[in-house]
Amino acid sequence: MASSALKHAIAPTTLQQAQTDALLALLNIGNPQDATPPPSSTLSQSKSTPAVKAPTSTSTLVWKVLVLDQQTKDVLATVLRVQDLRDAGVTLHVQLHSLRPPLSDVPAVYFVAPTLANIRRISEDLDKGLYESFHFNFVEPLPRALLEELAASVAASSTGDLVEQVVDQYLSFLAPSPSLFSLLSPPSSPTAQADPSQPKPLYSYNLLNSPSSTEQQIEDEIERIASGIFSAVVTSGHVPIIRAPKGNAAEMVAKKLDVKIRDALISASRSHGPTASLFSQDSSGLVQSTKTTYELFVSRFFISILIGPPSVLLILDRNVDLVSMVSHGWTYQALVSDCLDMKLNRVVVTSPQKRSYDLDAKDFFWGKNAANPFPQVAEDIDTELNKYKQDAAEITRSTGVSDVNDISQLDLSSNAVHLRTAITQLPELTARKATLDTHMNIATALLEQIKKRGLDELFSTEEAVNKQTVSSILETLRAPRADGVFEPEDKLRLVLVFYLSSPDNAISKDDITELEKELKNVGADTAAFEYVRRTREISRMTVSTAVGGTSTPVLGGQGELFRGFTAFGNKLTDRLKEGGLENLISGVKNFLPANKLLPVTRLTEALMDSSAASNQSLQETDEYLFLDPRAHRHAQGLGVSGASGGPGVGGASSTGRARRMAFTDGMVFVVGGASYVEYGNLEEWAAKTGKRLMYGGTEIVDPGSFVGVLQDLGKGTL
Repeated sequence: MASSALKHAIAPTTLQQAQTDALLALLNIGNPQDATPPPSSTLSQSKSTPAVKAPTSTSTLVWKVLVLDQQTKDVLATVLRVQDLRDAGVTLHVQLHSLRPPLSDVPAVYFVAPTLANIRRISEDLDKGLYESFHFNFVEPLPRALLEELAASVAASSTGDLVEQVVDQYLSFLAPSPSLFSLLSPPSSPTAQADPSQPKPLYSYNLLNSPSSTEQQIEDEIERIASGIFSAVVTSGHVPIIRAPKGNAAEMVAKKLDVKIRDALISASRSHGPTASLFSQDSSGLVQSTKTTYELFVSRFFISILIGPPSVLLILDRNVDLVSMVSHGWTYQALVSDCLDMKLNRVVVTSPQKRSYDLDAKDFFWGKNAANPFPQVAEDIDTELNKYKQDAAEITRSTGVSDVNDISQLDLSSNAVHLRTAITQLPELTARKATLDTHMNIATALLEQIKKRGLDELFSTEEAVNKQTVSSILETLRAPRADGVFEPEDKLRLVLVFYLSSPDNAISKDDITELEKELKNVGADTAAFEYVRRTREISRMTVSTAVGGTSTPVLGGQGELFRGFTAFGNKLTDRLKEGGLENLISGVKNFLPANKLLPVTRLTEALMDSSAASNQSLQETDEYLFLDPRAHRHAQGLGVSGASGGPGVGGASSTGRARRMAFTDGMVFVVGGASYVEYGNLEEWAAKTGKRLMYGGTEIVDPGSFVGVLQDLGKGTL
């Protein structure tokens, strides 16, 4: 048992899995000792706290109602399915601000945002006695004023006996992939949730960069971002060293986050029990996320032996690289984000008919291929289909049926051994076929978009953008295509990539005028181009130059990855009984993405593996803010070592070179939005170097939406 608990305490887990475990733990109200508690701070403990004991398999499942708001619904929908809720004992999940019938013999778990509107509705539910008992979980800390309002309401209605617990759950982020996350959008009013005509939530990049934003709006946004990152840090269980460039929003977020983590550690040091704070700290200053008392004891006992180097959190401003936000990607996940409607892991395909598909951690094909180039995905679909057919043929051969779907109708007594084996394999085989059908449909939709929009040509041009000239870009924009001209927005994105990738003053004003004229001639909105030019002229925005490897795409007719396209086309043609798909595929250019590091990956490499980084990157990151929440406050200013034992934990007095450290674990967060192109590049680098890396942003923004943000800024609108 000790070894099992110790393994759980030290084994690396993904942020997505940690969040999933925390959500399942808050639903386990009947037997809280049977699940690892989430890293939460209990404001009001249950009336009778059971003694901690080892998990048992005979626990009674408590059936319950789950009450959500729109924010927490998004959190759950990203990592859990309806069946997962059923398995956790949830018989009904409902919206907080909806009409709900009383269920006085059923306990209710509330998982909502800490807003005044929600507290007032909760008070109404208590006053009406809607449920047998109430377990309140807030997605982020409940402010003192709202806690007092809730307490006053409970006292006024004499419903204290109904309240079992009030808990702060630090889960205010979305984790659509194991190592990818974004923050929750600001909570909207119940009226806005019910009325789709209300304006859409404001993107963080827009708010932080708009001249019309007030100082209070910016301060509130910085606070929201810091709180969201803090939730991710608490859930991950690591206390990182924080690095950030100076003089922008990233620095403001980093300093606020440092204060939040320090306050949590101080609270931990003053507490006397594992459930009283977010972190538990031993005498060496090393911090672990709160677990059961037994696991905490084991982890403390072996901490000096098993602890590794600290982790790092790199907070960047989106303006460090805008190219990744508007460029045309070539990986599966980047194309899905660009071409299809994708939200909370749900992808909507509109052709030939509108259908939606869930892509999550349980989708083996998505997990394996999301970050792969699209030609490789096509080949893998072909491979998996052949494997499925072989497995299905083996089952039908051994059972004597003509179709795998007829197996369940056979008599078990006729051929017991083979038949029972086949029936055991049938659910897995059926699920695998459904997954492959999903990706066949998605891939078909992507192929149509690639051909229609010429995405292969655009990606090829952007990969070699450093070799392009104004004349070649204009030629690409004007050149006729067999399938029609490029769409105006795609032309605008190509021009933005070219402009942002060019050195300062490399493009003359006359050339800019010519590019802008060409965009206007095709109906493109040039407000985004005007904003980017104006911003770069003022701030001399960092040029998005790729480092490491060639920027020339690998071309050729016999590429290994491209060979899968032919077989893939045949499969699609046979399955859909349509012609023309082979022609569609044959028109897609054959190339592989270049081996290069995007700016964010380059900076991450400089901080996590300085021995492999370029001098340019090291000089840039040496000047970054250095904050270690575990070091004493006075040490931060004196440039002395902190509790972690790392060199140069301090501030201005320590040299940049002294701050260079090697990290195995890291988190990268971009203030202003994240992209799948950037995420894929970081994933590829982490896989090659053996690093464990998490990547997040205020939002995960598709290229079209980010162009819209730039257009709004260019027009001066919020």
